[in-house]
Amino acid sequence: MKDKAYVAGVGMVPFGKPGTTESYDVMAATAVRKALASAGLDYSAVQQAFVGYVYGDSTSGQRALYGVGMTGIPIANVNNNCSTGSTALFLARQVIEGSMADCVLALGFEQMQPGALTEHWTDRPSPFADFDKLCSEINPYQVPLAVRYFGGAGKEYMEKFGVKPNIFAKVRAKASRHAASNPVALFRKVVSEEEVMAAPLIFPEAGMTRLMACPPTCGAAAAILVSHGFAEKMNLDRRVFIVAQSMTTDRPGTFDKRSMMALVGADMTREAADQVYEKAGVGPEDIDVAELHDCFAQNEVLTYEGLRLCEEGGADKFVTSGDNTYGGRIVTNPSGGLLSKGHPLGATGLAQCAELVEQLRGEAGVRQVPNARLGLQHNLGLGGACVITLYQRAA
Repeated sequence: MKDKAYVAGVGMVPFGKPGTTESYDVMAATAVRKALASAGLDYSAVQQAFVGYVYGDSTSGQRALYGVGMTGIPIANVNNNCSTGSTALFLARQVIEGSMADCVLALGFEQMQPGALTEHWTDRPSPFADFDKLCSEINPYQVPLAVRYFGGAGKEYMEKFGVKPNIFAKVRAKASRHAASNPVALFRKVVSEEEVMAAPLIFPEAGMTRLMACPPTCGAAAAILVSHGFAEKMNLDRRVFIVAQSMTTDRPGTFDKRSMMALVGADMTREAADQVYEKAGVGPEDIDVAELHDCFAQNEVLTYEGLRLCEEGGADKFVTSGDNTYGGRIVTNPSGGLLSKGHPLGATGLAQCAELVEQLRGEAGVRQVPNARLGLQHNLGLGGACVITLYQRAA
């Protein structure tokens, strides 16, 4: 029988704009200490660590953790683009469930540079070559590549279902209202749908404005996973555990469909979500709260349908009726999401974990989702990988 992976502690530092935060190693060490304090453990209890980051030299994970302690444990560095933090969590969970260790750390951090994301290794084949080629064929617009990807997917969605860019503006406005109650969110100013639509256009053909995109951000977040026996022996918090988790990567349809929605991971999301629901024996109607990958407001809309929170083509009604927020069917991104909280690539998945654990523990303060029992996390990286994690509050 598999062991059960409990989330004994979580920690994160407030995210900040590039150039305004401490260095990655300091942020990471702070997040780990907070997670250890949350769990009531010393670093000496940690038996393995998986450390995620996208932009950094090899063994940056060791540099980050040596500031907490040098205990000789296995430290594995992880890079899976924007799903890096959740990939570290995925590996830590496997170790616990496989009874290979009793206390494992998942850590993610990023010290980003200002401006659009760029490739650093231009003297070798790019992992995005096939993605970029197809994206350029479908959307030959002169805009930054990430904007072209997700703006193009949003454009395809609008054309397919006859909706206007206002749906994305509503999502961004909702994110700002949620973030206003989150003390660690980068942007806490509430913006209206009208203000989002009036912001400078960054992809005119897709109706995408600057406020529909998340900012480059620096930060760190961490989680301590423990086995049931260890948690019981050490009298640790056993209120929240991972009931199901799945990671998917691209299938041929990512390219063969010649669809921007498929290219940015809509199919990966749906497949991973279906696997998680099947493993857990629940359906999307059972989920109380979700943290999903809203790197652009357009991707949040696509993800509603990928996670089956609404029917295909039903996102406009889902958003307009308020089913994605407090008082509706499911609260999405109570943290403010990537759009407001920020998106330090390697840290994002573990920051989502931290939010959902707080929600299920009933410790989210004014942004608390009432009686939250099941929390769903969606973390997507192009190139590609999608990790979906379902957390449950113990009865």
